[in-house]
Amino acid sequence: MARQKHNGLHRHDQPTLQNLLGSATPYSHAGSEYSEKNDKLYGPGLVFEDLLYSVSKKVKKEGKSVVTSVDLLHNISGEALKGHVTAVLGPSGAGKSTFLDALAGRICKGSLRGRVTVDGRAVSTSMMKRISSYVMQDDQLFPMLTVYETFLFAANVRLPSAFTPEEKKARVEELITQLGLEHAADTYIGNEGVRGVSGGERRRVSIGVDIIHGPSLLFLDEPTSGLDSTSAFVVVERLRDIAQRGSTVILTIHQPSYRIQQLLNRLIVLARGKLIYLGKPDALEDHLAGLGRPVPDGENALENLLDVIKEYDESDLGLEPLVQFQRDGVRPDGLGAEATPLPSKNRNRNYYQKQQRQQQQPVDVSVSCTVALDDRFQPAHAPYSDFSTDDEEESEEWRHKFANPWSRELVVLMWRNYKNVYRTPELFLSRELVIVVMSAMLATLFKRPKDTLDGVNELMNFYIFAVCLLFFSSNDAVPTFIQERFIFIREASHNAYRASSYVIANLIVNLPFLAIQALTFVVITWWTLRLHGSVFTIWLILFASLITTNSFVMFVSAVVPNYIMGYAVVIAITALFFLNCGYFLKRSQIPGVWLPLHYISTIKYPFEALLVNQFDNGYHACYANGPVFEKPGPLGKVHTSVTSNSSCTVDGTDVLKTMDMGGARIGVDVLVLLAWGVFYRLLFYVIIRFYSKNQRH
Repeated sequence: MARQKHNGLHRHDQPTLQNLLGSATPYSHAGSEYSEKNDKLYGPGLVFEDLLYSVSKKVKKEGKSVVTSVDLLHNISGEALKGHVTAVLGPSGAGKSTFLDALAGRICKGSLRGRVTVDGRAVSTSMMKRISSYVMQDDQLFPMLTVYETFLFAANVRLPSAFTPEEKKARVEELITQLGLEHAADTYIGNEGVRGVSGGERRRVSIGVDIIHGPSLLFLDEPTSGLDSTSAFVVVERLRDIAQRGSTVILTIHQPSYRIQQLLNRLIVLARGKLIYLGKPDALEDHLAGLGRPVPDGENALENLLDVIKEYDESDLGLEPLVQFQRDGVRPDGLGAEATPLPSKNRNRNYYQKQQRQQQQPVDVSVSCTVALDDRFQPAHAPYSDFSTDDEEESEEWRHKFANPWSRELVVLMWRNYKNVYRTPELFLSRELVIVVMSAMLATLFKRPKDTLDGVNELMNFYIFAVCLLFFSSNDAVPTFIQERFIFIREASHNAYRASSYVIANLIVNLPFLAIQALTFVVITWWTLRLHGSVFTIWLILFASLITTNSFVMFVSAVVPNYIMGYAVVIAITALFFLNCGYFLKRSQIPGVWLPLHYISTIKYPFEALLVNQFDNGYHACYANGPVFEKPGPLGKVHTSVTSNSSCTVDGTDVLKTMDMGGARIGVDVLVLLAWGVFYRLLFYVIIRFYSKNQRH
């Protein structure tokens, strides 16, 4: 993709990125102290007090299921300074991700209590969403977009309309340089089937997408997971550069190398949801010495602390001596060089007994579940008086959740969707190939059916197969929609755009391709079979069928956990619709308990409309001119015309009455079919809008 290099911003009557971001001030990374001279870049940042998170858990007690409360976070207090990189560490199961979610306002249900402040002022969860970004562990990106296009999309939806297109492109160029991605700017993100950027570069792209608007707070869950040591070092190095611009960077990390530890400004070490250490990396040796566990020469202090945690966790003392030493700075009695191990079978039981005894009353300030995002860019060093708090009413400019108007979001989303469809032609071409082959086969199998009752049965077989072919042709989109769902959740977690604009953009981009598929089928079969009725009408019916089945597949993809389950659900429900559409059993033959399925079936309406178009079109075909007996096939026992005479006993109207379709209208069937399509898409919107929030429950 050719792109023009932007070296800077040229407008002075609009807010520029440089004015908003401020200039980066270099500083010594490890062990840096807060500087009063640079209070715009360095300062209190995020402070958390007495964070307590409890969940209900079913346990077996004396053969019965008992619901008990389990604390995942135990009254954790501390701070993450502005301009610093703060790392959250600990052994597996320490509660690192839970703690990060608590700070970022991503825990909705359960009992999360405590107080979170930014620059000394209390901040609501909705405001936390506005001034922060959260980079998830998995890189949810579109594989067929380049790095530059991925950032450009993020800039178009995250930066407000006050910025011109040139300014947004300049921000993209600046970010690419900041993250060291110049050589990969025009490379596809890639996936298993498409060669793209490396794992470390992909991780930096994920970070860049969430910092394009310069958030005050940046949360990252395991940003080095799955990377080699060099790539992991580069990622953390870039995060340090981001912090130097005035952001507060908080990340979880499992086992950092010594080089990475030198890039970290502060450590928060957890174990079983309890705070074991909070401080500078170079102060860790003194902390361990105070515990009576000095670090041997040449050994890593952090690894020694993790060993100490494991030792005490498995001992009769538990973790409380370590927690007390961190909190009070006084070594408790019994805390020495060694701890007496517990028998392995008693360790977990001992832990939960101590946990229940040590439960404390939570503080009064609760963290709410509201999700919101500001409609304008705010600099990382903005004074906190610009932010609303729980006790303040937000100003008019802060009430808007989104950075851009709905129409702008629609255009940008359509641009991205078109790029993805255009660069993954195999999905459309595979459907088109199936339709071409099956249409040609149907055209030869049912070639020119005669105006007889046998010909009527052949036409019904043809039409029902045609409808089912188009309905099943959309099944292959299940994996695509599920992948997009996860990307949408990531992007919408900070209200990058509205769910409604996403749903409408997807529909608009898909409409031309669905129209081509319907036209392909009609062109191949219409003249070959010499079908009666309007050729435009049959195309319209099939086009409406594709729109509805596309909406149905999107709805299913929004509720299933994976594509395997998605395939199973789509096929099962489509088969149920097929069984009750009026082909196998006429409406009068369906048992009353199952009759609602006949009207719910979205295959009923196109099948009925196609038959009306074929047999009630003014052609006045005669299908029998003598005594009529019960015919095998969909027709069964034929109703003869009340105006029958020796020349014609069964016409098209009689065929429709025989199929219990007398009085059916094409327009009504098409409108009902499209109404089902709108209903499924509305359900899809409701699910992704209200039930796909990226929050811990």
